[in-house]
Amino acid sequence: MKKIEVIIADDHQMVAEGMKSLIEFDGEIIVKYIAPHGRELLRLLNFTTPDVVLMDIDMPVMNGFEAMQQIHKDYPDLKVIIVSMHEEKGLVKKMTDAGAKGFLFKNSDKDELIWAIKSVLEGRNYFTSKLTMNLINEKSPHHKMSPSDNKIASLTEREIEILKCIADGLSNKEIGEQLFISHRTVDTHRTNLMKKLEVSNIAGLIRYALKNGFVN
Repeated sequence: MKKIEVIIADDHQMVAEGMKSLIEFDGEIIVKYIAPHGRELLRLLNFTTPDVVLMDIDMPVMNGFEAMQQIHKDYPDLKVIIVSMHEEKGLVKKMTDAGAKGFLFKNSDKDELIWAIKSVLEGRNYFTSKLTMNLINEKSPHHKMSPSDNKIASLTEREIEILKCIADGLSNKEIGEQLFISHRTVDTHRTNLMKKLEVSNIAGLIRYALKNGFVN
């Protein structure tokens, strides 16, 4: 079975090596190269075509935004996931508008890194559940939360992950395999989601996810 090939672009060697160890724990993914900046990443792309690129934004020589613009121009089909500590909504939009297919925080765990890589390979965009929650919490203190905001704020990170999976049409068994949990656990989370979001079936969960921006 051919392994999923990844390039990491990050100027912090320890961070890059840490991500490499987490990703390769999966057994189906291999990190081919680590690039210390965007220009080196573009040089590597001249002679190798990875399945996915994990890229930081703040890098010397050529930053992630500049590199993303060039990648989108020269390699429009390449899947790029941004891995950053920045949480600003405007920056996330800027990177996705430039062609990024996903956005993770640098403190993401092994399961989320692997899930994000496999998600974008299957044609879906991936945004960390932590980002979703932070954008909700970013609202002005004078902003009165809507009933929908209150419902979303009540969800755990795992419930948000499962809601996204359900909206993508995955079965309990497929969700369990993706998130490394049992299908019974998935069923429990699904039941809790329906109670919290006040819907009575899977179709209701999917409509809620689409209406509130959990999937594109």
